[in-house]
Amino acid sequence: MNDVKNKIKPNSLINESSPYLLQHAYNPVQWYAWNEKSLSLARSEDKPIFLSVGYSSCHWCHVMAHESFEDEDIANLMNEYYVNIKVDREERPDIDDIYQRACQLTTGTGGWPLSVFLTPDQKPFYAGTYFPRKGRNGIVGFDTLLVKLAQAYKEKKEQIIGSSREFMSALNEYSNDLARQDDIKIDKTLLEEAAVRLLYMGDNLQGGFGQTPKFPNASNLLFLLRMYELTGITRYKDFVSFTAKKMASGGIYDHIGGGFSRYSTDRKWLVPHFEKMLYDNALLSILYSELHNISNDPSYISTINGILKFVLREMTSLEGGFYSSQDADSDGEEGKFYVWGFDELKEYLDEDISSAFLEYFGVSQTGNFEGKNILHISTSIESLSHKYSQTEQQLSRRFEEMISKLYEIRKYRIKPGIDNKILTSWNGLMISGFISGYRATGNISYLDAARKAINFIEKLSKQGTQLKRIFMNGTPKINGYLDDYVFFTSALLDTFSVDSDPKYLESAINYTEYILEHFWDPNAGDFFFTPDDNEKLILRTKNHYDLAIPSGNSVAVNNLFRLYIYTNNEIYQSRAKSIAKISAKSASENPFGFGNLLSSIYNLVKPPIEISVVRKENESLMFNWLRGQYIPNAIASNTKMDDLVQFQRYPYFAGKKIQTQKGEYAFVCKNFVCSLPIMTLSDFQEEIRVRN
Repeated sequence: MNDVKNKIKPNSLINESSPYLLQHAYNPVQWYAWNEKSLSLARSEDKPIFLSVGYSSCHWCHVMAHESFEDEDIANLMNEYYVNIKVDREERPDIDDIYQRACQLTTGTGGWPLSVFLTPDQKPFYAGTYFPRKGRNGIVGFDTLLVKLAQAYKEKKEQIIGSSREFMSALNEYSNDLARQDDIKIDKTLLEEAAVRLLYMGDNLQGGFGQTPKFPNASNLLFLLRMYELTGITRYKDFVSFTAKKMASGGIYDHIGGGFSRYSTDRKWLVPHFEKMLYDNALLSILYSELHNISNDPSYISTINGILKFVLREMTSLEGGFYSSQDADSDGEEGKFYVWGFDELKEYLDEDISSAFLEYFGVSQTGNFEGKNILHISTSIESLSHKYSQTEQQLSRRFEEMISKLYEIRKYRIKPGIDNKILTSWNGLMISGFISGYRATGNISYLDAARKAINFIEKLSKQGTQLKRIFMNGTPKINGYLDDYVFFTSALLDTFSVDSDPKYLESAINYTEYILEHFWDPNAGDFFFTPDDNEKLILRTKNHYDLAIPSGNSVAVNNLFRLYIYTNNEIYQSRAKSIAKISAKSASENPFGFGNLLSSIYNLVKPPIEISVVRKENESLMFNWLRGQYIPNAIASNTKMDDLVQFQRYPYFAGKKIQTQKGEYAFVCKNFVCSLPIMTLSDFQEEIRVRN
């Protein structure tokens, strides 16, 4: 590649900081970034825009790049007929969201790479995803498409303009597809109907939802756990536990280095699409932590540690921010870094444990992925214990030793690339993941990682109450979108619940006030994705669907309600209910796309229990017990006595400062009625049991 770079003059993307855009800086295509200069060029030359949206760890983005964007003949066509614009969807989700909708309207699906043809005024007239260089299997070739659409724009411009008008009409209708339902009753029945429908969609043979490809869908699983807590119906918990164990046993989980891949290409969670996304690992760390706190099953601790140690080791900057993703490909092949040959493993493994290890991880001579082996747990340690006449503890210890050995060997392979963009929104999710991991394990390094990431983001991006979206090499860029504010606010509130430093609550309030001023739609009663001073695009979108990540609106519901409990500010509660009413009916009827919203509605339906621990020192017996419990409707604080003075202006803390020589005490409140000060752990446990 370096030889190629020495011969080819870079295009304008060489001046960008995005790893994805820089991957295309030496294409023969004359790429431009999305900015006023490139948009003006299209208008002045009256050329259509070819918009390509992707991200650095996207496998099919790499395929289309190698097939088409690195091809001189294709590049010549693109450069002659189009103004070609590259967008990193993680940098500009506002642009991606608009044109994904256009693609979904015309093809019924979306994804990356996203390939959209626009008029010079940015309106779409043709959209798709991956196009092969030459037509095959009924898919038009990219070479043919480039020529035909260029000719159509030149010779049949009125038809192209008409097509773009139809697109815009459909996009405007699509952007308002959820109508406010003021008459909808937000109650337990709504949640029960949604949970039954969601469980019906589940795969009872392999766990999860749907067939292939199969995504973790953590938001839906977390909602079902809340329904178990609300109703006591064990099948909700059992399905989530079954799914979680299937995923953690499958090849979608990296048994050598930890962390989950983005999705499984098969129903059994065996063969992943090998890229690792920060947001998946954030949400799954929350899921496994909650499962542990429900069941106290130690197997979940192993998975939690596997995820979080992977993130700390490979996805964390020196300053404490978390990187975005890790590629699926290495050395030009998808999954090459992760798979093993049978003879290779036989050579590396200690002879006394080799046979048991290979059997445990389903390794065969023929392999399960292009002649190689993806490690996955295919039998139980209990059965191997009998077969190989060793205790389960002995086998587990030896397996861990071999995993460590293989990890050291694997380090010498060519590693997948890392997208080292630090996104505020995904960092917010990951901070919450570390807080959940701290709750389940008590590992203080996880709490420290959360604190450090918060400090990193606030130090570099804060301008009054504004957040930046992206940090590259310590440099912030792009003003934050709704997801950045609400995910980060949620992380602040999660951190405050275990480490009640006043700054976390104050920042959460400040950011919430900012989005109420700059993102709120008073007509519809929900939040736009972009602030009122954002670049004016062809559409100002909203998002209510919880898919790979929760929607900003659904996370905002929970943030607003938690802040209402702390502050008693009625505006927060009314805005939370307003957003919930927009999607509640749709969520009940089609719960698959609203898992996080349903969890937020759970918090509106079940009266919260307020649990305040007040301590003299850093350690607290009461809090150490509390952090390991599953109480999803808890609004908690873990406050130092010296800090209580600063909190007296918040109703949640009013009257909770008492004179005592004890090292700790607590209050438990529900429905605006509080206990007397609680001085012992046993009384604390009993009070929570009775009141909840």
